[in-house]
Amino acid sequence: MDAQLDIFGDLAVVEAEARTTASGRESRAQTTATARGAAVTVLEATTAPDASSASAPPVVVLGHVQRIVAYSSDRVAWLRARSQGVTATDAAKLSTQRSIQNVAMEKFGPRGFTGNAFTDHGRAREPHIASWVHDHFSLVASDALFHSVPERRHLATPDCISDDGSVLAEIKTTSKPFDRIPKHYLRQIWWQQYVLGAERTLFVWEQHRDFVPVGPPRHQWVERDEDEIAALVDRADQLLALLAR
Repeated sequence: MDAQLDIFGDLAVVEAEARTTASGRESRAQTTATARGAAVTVLEATTAPDASSASAPPVVVLGHVQRIVAYSSDRVAWLRARSQGVTATDAAKLSTQRSIQNVAMEKFGPRGFTGNAFTDHGRAREPHIASWVHDHFSLVASDALFHSVPERRHLATPDCISDDGSVLAEIKTTSKPFDRIPKHYLRQIWWQQYVLGAERTLFVWEQHRDFVPVGPPRHQWVERDEDEIAALVDRADQLLALLAR
């Protein structure tokens, strides 16, 4: 699979009909189905046209399905696509100005950490925990890598996602109990919310002892935080600027 898919290939043709009200100050949103069955929204201005706006095209906001770049099941394409942008894993590390340089050096250099017994356990348990999430919250496991609306190099692969992309889930395994969600996991979650346009995320963790699960998964909701997201986007853009040098 090519890492850079043509995201416009599946869009159905959208034909906008202008309409003007008596006051000339009404606007409306038209939702049109795409070839894949997801919706795109066309924001259509219906103000009486003038010289500056008569030729302006409608604004098309792509649904999350149309913003898939690659799938982790095609690991080569997935890793290639991730290397060309800022992922949620990268964003989790972007806590300070110095961290931007550190992440840039990691992405410039040879591939480093590839896993250990703890990450292997997490990968093995993730499908089982995702099944629990689906049974209790109707969120579906996903291996898709998405790009954000404003920047194709802003990327994320959430563990689970709702049909409309407004709710996500992030799955972790841990050998220690969580009193609160670690901040680097929160940064990862906020970044995924930004990329997908999601409003909230179910953070799910399963504790283990010597790699044997201890009880059922636990969970906590994380709401979208625009201030934290804005700070992450700013640091991510600085990171991209460093990588482009």
